[in-house]
Amino acid sequence: MIRVLVADDDQFVRHALPGILQVEGDIHVVAEAADGREAVDRARRFVPDVMLMEARLPRLDGLAAAREIHADLGTRTRVVFLTTHDDDAVVTEAVRTGASGFLLKDTPPADLLRAVRTVASGQCALSPEVTGRVLRALRERVPTPSGEQQARLESLTPRERAVLGMLGTGSSNQEIGREMGVTEATVKGHVTRILIKLGTDNRVKAALLAHRAGLATAVPARGQALPASVRGDLGT
Repeated sequence: MIRVLVADDDQFVRHALPGILQVEGDIHVVAEAADGREAVDRARRFVPDVMLMEARLPRLDGLAAAREIHADLGTRTRVVFLTTHDDDAVVTEAVRTGASGFLLKDTPPADLLRAVRTVASGQCALSPEVTGRVLRALRERVPTPSGEQQARLESLTPRERAVLGMLGTGSSNQEIGREMGVTEATVKGHVTRILIKLGTDNRVKAALLAHRAGLATAVPARGQALPASVRGDLGT
């Protein structure tokens, strides 16, 4: 059972989402929150698997709330922004909080269910409308790797560097496996080792480093799945 917490200042959204999410029985909404501070408090109390949160919330901004939740709970609770705010600044900052997804509120119910399951499995989810802008914004804003980061990158094997490059361009574990001719489980093992070597806890941060190092050069086509860190774990 995937446990979900919904945080939104719109009462209609808070009441409507459980009906959408719980229709197939494998997802259960354990709590809701009407503002950012309440979202942090209830995340600490319920420790949901996935948190669907509006980016702009009263009392405590959703982006700030996500940073607190990530600091407190790490990958035990994976944050997905479900919002109407899709400007580049909000999208990019959402990625920097360590979020595992960014979806627009007009996302079809079937895609929302798929995104929750994807994020709960340790990967991520981005609305197709924002994927290209996320990657372009990251390339424009991130600096080159520091000396320590460069040393960590050099510790990767050629195969791991290739996998990291594909993470940065938005490829899922399944897509990487298909491209490399290996199983998805093998790719997951590569990703786990990459995260350990890079000293990071999710794929979003790994994807950022891939961009800093110039390993990610392509922007995925509209609708292509993104890994758990940029698209949503941007996680193993």
